[in-house]
Amino acid sequence: MRHETDPRISLLIVDDHPVVRDGLRGMFESAPDFTVVGEAVNGVEAVERAAALDPDVILMDLRMPGGGGVDAIAELTRRRARARVLVLTTYDTDSDTLPAIEAGATGYLLKDAPRDELFTAVRAAAQGRTVLSPAVASRLVSAVRAPGNEPLSAREREVLAMVAKGTSNRGIARELFISEATVKTHLTHLYAKLGVKDRAAAVATAYERGILG
Repeated sequence: MRHETDPRISLLIVDDHPVVRDGLRGMFESAPDFTVVGEAVNGVEAVERAAALDPDVILMDLRMPGGGGVDAIAELTRRRARARVLVLTTYDTDSDTLPAIEAGATGYLLKDAPRDELFTAVRAAAQGRTVLSPAVASRLVSAVRAPGNEPLSAREREVLAMVAKGTSNRGIARELFISEATVKTHLTHLYAKLGVKDRAAAVATAYERGILG
């Protein structure tokens, strides 16, 4: 929580790797206008810590055992949390980017972003401005401009292959360690990319195009 006597931007760091958390904490605490108020190892803990600490900005990884970032962002949005969520991840695939933005993330950066870019992004996020790395921004623009022509991401292919085997949404979620809501999001995106409206048509179209074979 930002107090009148402490003008620094308060941060909650969410990542399942201790080395990453330590590195981010050290980086931000070396700058005078940030303070790290807490850490979390998965999305479930992130929601709890956010409620207790009321940070200005949450740096959120996406793929974490025990609760992913997209579900956490959706829950924070549902709870109308004050904190802005800045996704900081290794992945820039569409199956990661779009669900995170749709769930309510303020921004999306890759972990290899330069230190100054990270600082600028957190300051912007704290003010409620959207921040996207150039690679992510171009992907989002492409997805909006050319629905139906975009290639499936690796995760969408995984989901589609399991659909082709007759696996239920619950079964896919269990197999891929993601929530059923995330499975539905992947299905929505791959339906749009394939220009279909249901599972059967998606499988048939994928075989026709040689995506499955």
